[in-house]
Amino acid sequence: MMISYPGLSKLKTKQVVYENVLLARDSGTLEQLKELSSKRKAVEESINENSFITEAIAREMSGGLTSGCEQDILKLENYLPLLENLVHHVDLISNNHRMTCWISDLKIRWSSTLTSSSIFHLHGPKFYQINDLHFELGMILVLYGAMLRERALEVLSKDLVQSATLFRKASGVYHYLAHEVLPPLQNALPPERPPEATSRVSSVMSLICLADAQAVTVKKAEENGNTGGLLAKLHYGVQEFLVEAISELHSVAKECKDISSRLLDFISCCKTLHELKSYKYLAEGLRNDGKIGTAVGVLRRALANSKSLPKEESWRLVSKQIIDDLTVLLRKYEHENDFIWHEKVPSNGELPFPQAVKVASPIPYHPQKWERTLVLKM
Repeated sequence: MMISYPGLSKLKTKQVVYENVLLARDSGTLEQLKELSSKRKAVEESINENSFITEAIAREMSGGLTSGCEQDILKLENYLPLLENLVHHVDLISNNHRMTCWISDLKIRWSSTLTSSSIFHLHGPKFYQINDLHFELGMILVLYGAMLRERALEVLSKDLVQSATLFRKASGVYHYLAHEVLPPLQNALPPERPPEATSRVSSVMSLICLADAQAVTVKKAEENGNTGGLLAKLHYGVQEFLVEAISELHSVAKECKDISSRLLDFISCCKTLHELKSYKYLAEGLRNDGKIGTAVGVLRRALANSKSLPKEESWRLVSKQIIDDLTVLLRKYEHENDFIWHEKVPSNGELPFPQAVKVASPIPYHPQKWERTLVLKM
């Protein structure tokens, strides 16, 4: 059973028209700036939900893609190479004062989906303006990672291999953000900034996507009839990814006071679910090896450590289902031990823990920068 954290791709932005602010020295540069604006407008209209294009036309424009998520991913992949090229050329002249002023006139504004205030804002989303093209590139990549993750969830019931691959690709995008794109931006960030613009939040998201990818791999292993010992190790590997994400998120909270507690609740819930599943398979393996007393102790400890349930109803239902499954299994083993085996149940200090095996790794993101010359006026 997997739970999801919906809404990460529900970012909003304000219009940016590059050719109205950046002055081109030749017609080729002007056309490229117009193309940048056109590609961005396609993204804007999609995420701001103000496009008047019919489904049939959208499908035709995307080469036959029927999934709205896939169409949005394609729009981002069309915009990103042009944006990477612009960022490259502007960085070459970043010490020019006039260029800095022009970049500020672009008024790059994005909302957040990770702040606590974003949930309760009555007059539409709150926008953060940061006058830096690295902010634009960062937020577009945040959106790209979120869309890949959304598509992974979309295909989960149909193609486990594709779903795991998409999660790994999303992890690679967030890893690239955390280590390449966002670090140069950190000193330019104002005190009030969206959590998505910080490197550590991208690190958290990269770990969550790796945990998701491994969770899908475990699901595939379960369907293939793998043994409980391997499944226990794989589930505990998911748990370790999430422990690392929680540790990183605690550091994020010191930088971003407004980050939503819902994200921590989600990660903690996922961690508990996979921990319980790993204990279930560990207990089954112990029982099959004739160690039913130890299996009883493992299940008792697992249930004792999982009394708190998440706040969100859908997550709570999944958590309760797994807890109920383990409770039924514990009663079965206790009954079997009481009437047949009469094994001593070891104390907590003598009980084994599952061993973790981590098999998911990010698929590295390599920016597809278009090598086009831009000649801008100073």
